[in-house]
Amino acid sequence: MVPDLHLIVLGHKARKFCTDMLAWLDQKTEIVEHADQATQIFEPAHAAYYSGRPGQPLKLMLQARSDFLSIWRRADYREHVAEFKLFGRQLVIVNSPDAIRYVVAKRHENFERKTPQMRRALEYLLGDGLFISDKETWKQRRPLVSDIVHKNRVPAFGAIMQNTASELADRWQGLGDGAEVNALFEMAGLTAEIISRSVFGNDLGEDSANAVTEGFASYQALVDSINLGYFLGFDEGLPIIKTPSLRRSVKRIHRIIDQVIEDHLAGKGDNSSMVELLIRRQRRNPELKLDVVALRNEAATIFMAGHETTAATLTWAWYLLAGAPWVEEAVHAEIETVCGDRVPSIDDVAKLDWCRAVIEETLRLYPPVPILARQAAEADEIGGVKVRKAALVLIVPWILHRTETLFPEPHRFYPERFLGEGRPTPYSYIPFAAGPRVCPGLQFGLTEAILCLAILAQRFRVRVKEGHKVQPQCRLTLRPRGGMPVTLHRR
Repeated sequence: MVPDLHLIVLGHKARKFCTDMLAWLDQKTEIVEHADQATQIFEPAHAAYYSGRPGQPLKLMLQARSDFLSIWRRADYREHVAEFKLFGRQLVIVNSPDAIRYVVAKRHENFERKTPQMRRALEYLLGDGLFISDKETWKQRRPLVSDIVHKNRVPAFGAIMQNTASELADRWQGLGDGAEVNALFEMAGLTAEIISRSVFGNDLGEDSANAVTEGFASYQALVDSINLGYFLGFDEGLPIIKTPSLRRSVKRIHRIIDQVIEDHLAGKGDNSSMVELLIRRQRRNPELKLDVVALRNEAATIFMAGHETTAATLTWAWYLLAGAPWVEEAVHAEIETVCGDRVPSIDDVAKLDWCRAVIEETLRLYPPVPILARQAAEADEIGGVKVRKAALVLIVPWILHRTETLFPEPHRFYPERFLGEGRPTPYSYIPFAAGPRVCPGLQFGLTEAILCLAILAQRFRVRVKEGHKVQPQCRLTLRPRGGMPVTLHRR
C-alpha cells in the first residue's frame, strides 16, 4: 500500500513544528570566559548579553526560568531605573546607588515585603522565618536573630570554623595528590557542618547534618522560583505545588530540627549553640511567642542562609584562584607571612588582607543572592519612574556589581580593587543586601569564608577539572551548574 503523499507532508510538517517548538522552549545560555596569563587578566564565566528580539514576554519568561542571569541586555548594565511590563505586571529595575538607597533605606517600609516568588518558594520550608517575614513578625524577630549572629559573637564560633576546616583539610590530605572532588559538594559539607555545630551544637551528628544538607539541596532543585500566578494577576502569587518529592525534602529537614529543639527545651542541648540562645531569649521574653514551630523556622532560616551562601562563595573563590594563579601566589605568600606553618585562626583574619579581598571580589562577581526583589506595598516613585501598587521592584546585584561606571573592567577578576583604603560607593556593592534588611549574619559568613579559604589554601592548590565548562546558574541562590569538579594538589 502506497502511503498518502499528503499525510507524509503533514507528518514532516508536524515533526518540524515539534522540533522548532522544543528548540524554542529549550532556552540556551551563551557563556563568556577569557583568560590571558601574560597580561594577568581573567574574565571568569558569565552569561553573554541577551540579544533576543523585544516584545516576546513568553520567551523572556522561559529564559528567566532556565537562567535568570542571561536575560539582561548590554544596556541594562548601567546606572539607571527602568520599567517594563510582563503579562500586565509592572517590573521596575533599580540599578543606581541613589535609587537603591531610596528603596532599601529611605522607603524600606514600602518595599520591605519579599515578592510572591520568594515567599511562595520558601514559605513551605521556612514558615514565617526572618528571611521572608515582614511587618510585626519581622520587627519582633530581627533584633533577636541579629543579636545571636552579631559580629561580637563571631569569635565564640571561631574554634568551630577552624576545627571543621582543618578536619576537611586532613581528609583531603588522605585522598592523595591530584584527587578529584566536587568543590561545591565539599564546600556545602564544610559550611553545613560549621553552621550545624554553631546553630544546633556538636550533638547533631554527621548523618543528621548530611540529611539536612541534602534536604536543602533537594528542595532548591525542586521548587520553582518563578511564580507564574503573580504575573497573571494574582498579587500574592499562587501556592507552590507540593509534590511528594518536595514534601519528603521538607519533612526530612523539619523532623531533624524539631528533635534538636525539643532536646534543647528538655535541657539536653549544647549550652553554647544558637538554638540555646534563642530558647533562653524566649524564656526571658515570653511575648516573643517563639513556640517549637517558630524556633524551628528561625533555626532553619539561619541554617539555610549560613551554609548555602558561604558554600557557594567558597566554591566560586576556588574557581577564580584557579583561573588567576598570580592572585593565588599572593594569597599563599600572605598566609605564610601571617601564619607560618601553624593553622590560621580567627585571630589572623584581620591580617589576611588578600584573602579578604579575594572573598569580597568573589562576592562582587558571584553574589550568592544575585536578585533582591521586593513588592511595592503602595504606589511610589523611584528615580522618576512611577511605581504601581504590587509592582515587582528588582535590585540585581549581578548587574549592579558589573556596572562599569561603578567597577571599572567589571567582568574582570581583580581583588586589588578591595585592597587599600578605597571602598565601593555606598549602595553599589550589596552582596548581603543593604538597609534595615541587610543580612544579620554578614560578619559570621565573611569571617567563615576568609578563614576556611586560608586554612585550605595553606595546604592545597585547587584546579578546575580539565575540560569542564563552568556555567553560573541562578535558582534561589547562585551556584555553578552541575557543581564544580576540581582536582586537589598538595602544596
